[in-house]
Amino acid sequence: MPDIEHLTQRSPKVSVDDLLRGFYPSPRFGEVSFDTYRPDPQQPSQAAAVSKLRDFATTVDEPEPSGFRKLFGGRKAPSRAGIYLDGGFGVGKTHLLASLWHASSGTKSFGTFVEYTNLVGALSFRKTVDALSGYSLVCIDEFELDDPGDTVLMSRLMRELADAGVKLAATSNTLPGSLGDGRFAAQDFQREIQVLADQFEVARIDGEDYRHRGLPEAPAAIDDAALRSRVETFSGGVLAEDGFDDLLGHLADVHPSRYRQLLDGIDAVAWHDVRTITEQSVALRFVVLADRLYDRDVPIMASGTTFDHLFSEEMMSGGYMKKYYRAVSRLTALARQGSDMANQV
Repeated sequence: MPDIEHLTQRSPKVSVDDLLRGFYPSPRFGEVSFDTYRPDPQQPSQAAAVSKLRDFATTVDEPEPSGFRKLFGGRKAPSRAGIYLDGGFGVGKTHLLASLWHASSGTKSFGTFVEYTNLVGALSFRKTVDALSGYSLVCIDEFELDDPGDTVLMSRLMRELADAGVKLAATSNTLPGSLGDGRFAAQDFQREIQVLADQFEVARIDGEDYRHRGLPEAPAAIDDAALRSRVETFSGGVLAEDGFDDLLGHLADVHPSRYRQLLDGIDAVAWHDVRTITEQSVALRFVVLADRLYDRDVPIMASGTTFDHLFSEEMMSGGYMKKYYRAVSRLTALARQGSDMANQV
């Protein structure tokens, strides 16, 4: 019999130290470096970005001059605190950000934008600032502002970390001055957005955006009987089996900062009766879980709706479409792995 657990029965308790220890590149980027990045010769901005990041890495552990950008005035710092990689999906931004993390010494953190906002939610703003102010480098992957609260929060966090002498590095597919466009009345928060933009030097990375090629083709849908057969023959370690609606309900009771620990020891997941998600808050939580599954390369077996129909058409064309496209792409890749596992039995 397979070793089966249920995510819906897990409620991880995570200490502050445990949360902070989770801020490092995923195994997919555990051993990357600037040397393993292969710039496209047709896109000179890619090689230029590598050069900029190599130079930036040498500044990470340099002490900042006294009087570094005070909160209510004071002289401006002679150089910006961070570097910002702007480019479409699939051009290697995360590879380069992880390479910077590996190339830098000292205490450092690496996480997605959502993980940092979740960290603030779990610890409080002041405790997060206190925890990260002693770091030499903070890397923020997939930087995006989804609502006014995040705008003000991340503006303050980046500014206070910069004041403390922390070097910042971020990736996004939106220029700093355009963050929030299409999601809320960004013009009402231009001051906060400009504060964010002022922290960074922008390095543009050109290349083909995978969204222009459309969504990847999902594996064929299977019914629940076929899924149960796959579960019964699973032999790849620990399998987490749950009803999809039960899982969605449980995610509302677990803080997203703990989703990484929710998956500890899980080698694959099986979800019964996947359906299209129509509630925005539910969908955004599920995106976080999708990212953590992808980080850990966890195969997915599922019955019901295929992942290319996981989010409603309105969501896929709305303000959060970049998040949803990324989630669909990642879940589909993991579903392919799950399908391959079943075919090998």
